[in-house]
Amino acid sequence: MRLRIFLPTRVLVDEAVNRVSAEGLGGCFGILPAHQDWVAGLVPGILSYVRTGEDKEAFVAVDEGTLVKIGGEVNVSTRHAVLGGDLGELERTIREEFSFYSQRERMARDAAAKIEAGFIRRFLEVRQHG
Repeated sequence: MRLRIFLPTRVLVDEAVNRVSAEGLGGCFGILPAHQDWVAGLVPGILSYVRTGEDKEAFVAVDEGTLVKIGGEVNVSTRHAVLGGDLGELERTIREEFSFYSQRERMARDAAAKIEAGFIRRFLEVRQHG
């Protein structure tokens, strides 16, 4: 099978694999090459896969997204995903990534609050003066 993980700006994974495991809306599931075609909504969690010719699992932390299996292709589309060599490394990387996103979200919320306060202030000024 061919596994591809698509992010908004790039392809994170494009590899030949023997097996894919992920967590969907209905729970955890596994995909093998002979399985039927299907679509699954993914929840934030760990997607794992075994590369063709290897026994070791590779791990990717994924945000919510969509997994589509058609024939010999498994395509995953998600907004955020992080590769990890092992689960310990993946955990460290996730903590760093979430810290970065948390800071960006705080900055965006602060900017939105300032814009909203400015709008309200201008609205009250216009209302008072005419």
